Amino acid sequence: MRSRRFDDARIAFLREVPVLAALDALGVYWKRDATFEPVKDKATVRVHVSLGGAVVELLATGPKWFDTRSEQGGGGAIDLAMYLLRVDFVAAVKRFHALPTPAIA
Repeated sequence: MRSRRFDDARIAFLREVPVLAALDALGVYWKRDATFEPVKDKATVRVHVSLGGAVVELLATGPKWFDTRSEQGGGGAIDLAMYLLRVDFVAAVKRFHALPTPAIA
C-alpha cells in the first residue's frame, strides 16, 4: 500500500509561505486595506477576503495571520487554507499543488 505522507520539505515550505502568496495560490478574492496603519509590526497588513458572500478580515505578517472578527489565528498556508476553506490537512496541502517548492542547494 502506498504511503499518503507528504514530503517534510514540502510541509516546511508551506508553513513559511506568506499569507498574500497563499491567498493568491488558493485563488480567493482579497483586497488590501490601504487605510490600515499597523501598530506593532510595520510589515503587518490588513486584508479583506471574500468567501462565497462572506468577508473575512485578516491581519497578516509574513506567514502569520489573525482573523480580527473571530479572534482566531495561525501560521502558514496550510493553516490558512484549513481555516478559510474549512478543509482538513490533506485537502489543504493538495490545494497548493501548483505552488512549486524551491530547490534546496
